[in-house]
Amino acid sequence: MSARFSRRRFLTTAMLVSMAFAEARNARCQETGSANLSQDRILFTSQGKTGLINADGTGLRYFEFDVRGQVTWQPGGFFSDGRRMLLLSMEARRDGPGRPFAEYYHKTPTHLWVCEFGNGSLTEVANRERIAVFYTPQLLLNDERLLVQVVRDEGAQVFNMKLDGSDAREFTRLGEGVPYGFDLSPDGRRVACHLAGPSGYQIWTSDTEGGSRTLVAGHPDHLYFCPQWSPDGQWLAFQDCLYRQDPGHDWSDLCVARPDGSELRTLTEGQSLWFGATYGNPDNRGGGSNVPVWTRDGAVLCSCRLPGSNVAWEYQPNRPDVDHFNREYKPDLARGGTEICRIDPKSGKSTRLTQSDPPVWDFRQRESPDGTHIVFCRAMTGGVPGLWVAQADGNNPRLLTNGLDDRGADHPQWLPRKI
Repeated sequence: MSARFSRRRFLTTAMLVSMAFAEARNARCQETGSANLSQDRILFTSQGKTGLINADGTGLRYFEFDVRGQVTWQPGGFFSDGRRMLLLSMEARRDGPGRPFAEYYHKTPTHLWVCEFGNGSLTEVANRERIAVFYTPQLLLNDERLLVQVVRDEGAQVFNMKLDGSDAREFTRLGEGVPYGFDLSPDGRRVACHLAGPSGYQIWTSDTEGGSRTLVAGHPDHLYFCPQWSPDGQWLAFQDCLYRQDPGHDWSDLCVARPDGSELRTLTEGQSLWFGATYGNPDNRGGGSNVPVWTRDGAVLCSCRLPGSNVAWEYQPNRPDVDHFNREYKPDLARGGTEICRIDPKSGKSTRLTQSDPPVWDFRQRESPDGTHIVFCRAMTGGVPGLWVAQADGNNPRLLTNGLDDRGADHPQWLPRKI
């Protein structure tokens, strides 16, 4: 898939000169891009495992940890030295088949680990003075402290705690809702998240202790979701799902606002972003919230809906939710697909980066550390996603992997260049 920026060409001579320069520039970019790809690596998940692959498609491997009883492993963030990552592991569900999904959080133990990339060694963390069996990491604040969501019978809270789990301080209070979708400001002083509570899904910012809160966006008819700080720390980008019309949270629009809540604007219309990102078939399915991300130069990458598109998995609002999926596979309903687009938050202009004929579903877009490439997932209707990489303008897309046993690859993350 590709996208090309439109340029006006006023004279034939100017056009030829422009094309000549463009060809020379593209040749240089391809050479540089190949060199860059040989340096970069991408983490992803597949069948409950964490995979690692070089961005040029070489060096594929899956982390194997000798820890009994853990059925899934997920990356949770990188430390400042670029040589360690936080991992979440989860034991088998303890609530039993057919039980409400909410009980999953109460019964199933999880564990947090620090993994050394060099030798794959693991050190369990957040296990001192533990206050619940279910922990999920929300945000690494620095090398010494993190935000952790803790779920107990009385409800869910987020705590600011030391890496070993001690000195746990309340970041949120019981009863005010469940905050997640956290992001740390570039200067490390403010936190943004969405809060799912009695007043709906709202966007908030606070200091790293949960104080000095500011409401950025909130409305009973709007589900505002997963804020992301701009590289300069001056803006937040987040999604707006009209959930009363779309209870399955399939689609959304892109919003930006200042961290103090001013200058709130909706940059797209018609619920034109793919939010729910459900894929696969009854034998091999998956999904999860699809989040717009900033580029280094201040644009936003999104998974944009082709006109008239519809997903194959129909949400079932009246059926008990036992797996946090709660959908029925109806491939006859599927139409169209999605493309990766680059949106300028100042003008609202959208530039298509990927395309395919017939249409496919492109999502989970992320820009490389140096801004020269993007990684994304691509799935056909009823199929599982593969991991793809392309130049930053969408040119030269190619498949890296279809995941473990060709059963899908999801949630890609570029490793920091320090690694």
